[in-house]
Amino acid sequence: MGWLADETGLDKGPANYVPLTPLSFLDRAAGVFADHPALVYGDISRTYAQHHERVSRLASALARAGIKPGDVVATLLPNVPAQAEAHFGIPACGAVIGTINIRLDAGTVTYILDHGQTKAVLVDSAFVPLAEAAIAAMEGPKPLVIEVADPVAGVAATGKHTEYEDFLAGGDPAAPWIMPQDEWESLALNYTSGTTGRPKGVVYHHRGAYLNCMGQVISWRMVMHPRYLCIVPQFHCNGWCHVWMMPAVGGTLFCVRDVSAKAIFDAIADHKITHFGGAPIVMNMIVNAPDTVRRPFDHIVDAYCAGAPPAAATLARIEPMGFNITQVYGMTETYGPSVESLWLARWDHLVGDERAAIKSRQGVAMPFMEPIGVVDGSLAPVPKDANHQGEIVFRGNGVMKGYYRNPKATAEAFGGGWLHSGDIAVHHPDGHIQIADRAKDIIISGGENISSVEVEGTLMRHPAVSLCAIVAMPDEKWGEVPCAFVELRDGQEATEADLIAFVRTHLAGFKTPKKVVFQELPKTSTGKIQKYELRTVARNMAATVD
Repeated sequence: MGWLADETGLDKGPANYVPLTPLSFLDRAAGVFADHPALVYGDISRTYAQHHERVSRLASALARAGIKPGDVVATLLPNVPAQAEAHFGIPACGAVIGTINIRLDAGTVTYILDHGQTKAVLVDSAFVPLAEAAIAAMEGPKPLVIEVADPVAGVAATGKHTEYEDFLAGGDPAAPWIMPQDEWESLALNYTSGTTGRPKGVVYHHRGAYLNCMGQVISWRMVMHPRYLCIVPQFHCNGWCHVWMMPAVGGTLFCVRDVSAKAIFDAIADHKITHFGGAPIVMNMIVNAPDTVRRPFDHIVDAYCAGAPPAAATLARIEPMGFNITQVYGMTETYGPSVESLWLARWDHLVGDERAAIKSRQGVAMPFMEPIGVVDGSLAPVPKDANHQGEIVFRGNGVMKGYYRNPKATAEAFGGGWLHSGDIAVHHPDGHIQIADRAKDIIISGGENISSVEVEGTLMRHPAVSLCAIVAMPDEKWGEVPCAFVELRDGQEATEADLIAFVRTHLAGFKTPKKVVFQELPKTSTGKIQKYELRTVARNMAATVD
């Protein structure tokens, strides 16, 4: 179908086919934008030519250290220049970049390093203790540790490991890059938050990342030389692919190590920031910022909001401040943003709550994805009536290759020829989808996914706990936080503070319950805990506190 009667001589070859890869964006930018600033961090400012040279040094140094194509090189870094360099330098030597969430506990980091068969890891000096604890517990071979100091933030090297700048000095700034021979080759390995047990390794290919970048440029209406404030953690879906995207349009990446309202307002006012992305907590941070940190600015800032559905009230408050908010939706499995709340001209007259209500919908598929589906249990589309609920499913070039070393989970995720999100939504007549409820047991706090099963499993290890359940409790700052409902063993005692402290010693801080309620848990006749009742209790408690 679609083939000419005679295709003689119309074969694919070097002249008419080159595998797609986001590496090509920086390779091109080093020439056409050679003197334009590529990256700014504190008093550090590097042009595209300088950025390209450092990336080449990193790729060369990794190869000289024994890293081979297909090896995984991990990072434990905040949004500092080395993290941006790693996004190009690691794949430029043919390796796969594995960014690890710096907020994770040592046990989870151990699992990720082991499961990914990590050969080397770039570690910020502040997180060396975390890396050392995780590596000490590994069952497999230990990775090479390359320590990244941060003089801008006053984070000095520990002196225990090879320092990043010394490592780069051993690389060749003119070393050729290893570009993919097949655009389906693996580019990145991102581990999920473990919402159904152990985290799963999501594998990205070069083609998907390239198309994601191109699609977001279109969706974000991005013109040449944007000034992008890097708030989205680059360990989260590779910063929504924005670090790879910036060289395509000659953008300048402004790194932010610690996100605060002051840092955001200062960057916008001092550096004329035009774009940034963030979870609803970031938007709340902006609208609730005290007058002492607010700075005036005379331009519109375009912001992507994702990670959880933003409150319409927040959207209504932030836009008059000079921000144009576009809600986007996706998964780690879809390279981050893949659905956009597309604004149509017929809504231009809307203001206030009516405008915010439209903008709070998740939207339609971005240009690089196939149309998104909302389906029932038999994979039939639900009516587009904004009433019938179904599961959000994805299909297209922006979907992961699959889960690394987990064919069973991959097959389940791709059941029926769709990527299943587990999120429940309605489909509006205009084609926009809107989440009705997240997969019931997942808590999204500040854009981070928290497994209720994992927290429950930890709480059950406390000697005084007989039974427990974790549900989401609404929170003005974080969107949602874990709330624990606990039944104690007969004759045992424990306070709320005791249990919170216990969980905190075993899990990352953001996974720790912020409220503990002692009561008998509601159960079905078969003994299943009725979490929907507990969610109601948690919502009522939050409303009472407000």
